[in-house]
Amino acid sequence: MGSFLREDKEHLRGDVIMVPHGSFISYLSLDFLENDFGTRLFGNKYLFKWESDRDLEKEWLEGSKIRIPMSFDSPEDIDRPVIVKSFGAKGGMGYFLANDTEDFERKSSGLSGGYQIQEYVMGVPMYFHFFFSPLNDELELLSVDRRYESNVDSMGRIPARDQEHMGINPSYTVVGNFPIVIRESLLGQVFDIGEKVVRESRRISEMGLIGPFCLETICTSELDIVTFEISARIVAGTNPFMPSSPYTYAKYGKDISCGRRIAMEVRDALSTDSIEEVTT
Repeated sequence: MGSFLREDKEHLRGDVIMVPHGSFISYLSLDFLENDFGTRLFGNKYLFKWESDRDLEKEWLEGSKIRIPMSFDSPEDIDRPVIVKSFGAKGGMGYFLANDTEDFERKSSGLSGGYQIQEYVMGVPMYFHFFFSPLNDELELLSVDRRYESNVDSMGRIPARDQEHMGINPSYTVVGNFPIVIRESLLGQVFDIGEKVVRESRRISEMGLIGPFCLETICTSELDIVTFEISARIVAGTNPFMPSSPYTYAKYGKDISCGRRIAMEVRDALSTDSIEEVTT
C-alpha cells in the first residue's frame, strides 16, 4: 500500500480528500503520512502517532481526566490479571492475558516491538463512535458497537472444567462487529468522556480531533465507563450502521451513516470555504 501511494502520489493531488482508516496506521509510516503523503486527509493526521503509540495514548487519556485502566511499567510489577497489547492498529492480534509475572514470561515469547501491560477490567466492551464537527463546534454520538473476537468470545460455550484440559490460549483477534444501544441513563457519562477527550486533543495538537473517532471502553457492573483505547479516525465498528444508526436517525430524522456524515461535513466545508478546518 505504501509503495503504491508513493508511486501514484501525483494522481492523488488536486480535488481529492482521503478518509484514513486502520490500515493507514498499521501499514504506512506515520512520518510519511505527516510529511510526504501529498494528499489531504479528512481529520487530523498529527494525532495518528498518539493512537498508535501506547505510551502517548496513555498520556492523552490521562490528560483527559477520565477513568482508565491501571498500566504496569514492568512485568515484575504485575499484581493482578492484565491484558498485554502490541502497539499499532492490529485488530487485537497477539493480545494475551496474564495473571502474574511468571505467567507473562511464559506467554510473551512471541512478542515483537512495543507493548503495553494493562489491568484487565471486568465488564462489557463497548466502542463509542463519535463525530466532532469543527464547523459546528459540536460532538455527536454516531453509534455504538461491540467486537466479536476469536477465540475468546467462543470460550463461553466450553465448560470451565473442559477448558483447563484443552490447553486453549485466548485470542482477541477481531472477526466482526455487532451493534449495541446503550441504556439512556449512561449517555450523559458517554458525552462527558467524549468532550474531555476532544478538549485534551486540542492541547496535544492545535486542530484537535476532527470528524470520526472511537473510544474503546469497558462498562463495569457499577455502571462506570473505563476507557482503554482511542482511534482518531473511522473504525470498522461503524460498518453495521449502514445506512443509519438509532442515534443518527434520532438527531437528523433520516438515514445518516458515518460515511454520509463525513460527506456532509466536507460539503459544508466546501460551501463555506473552510476545507482547511476539516482536513490536514
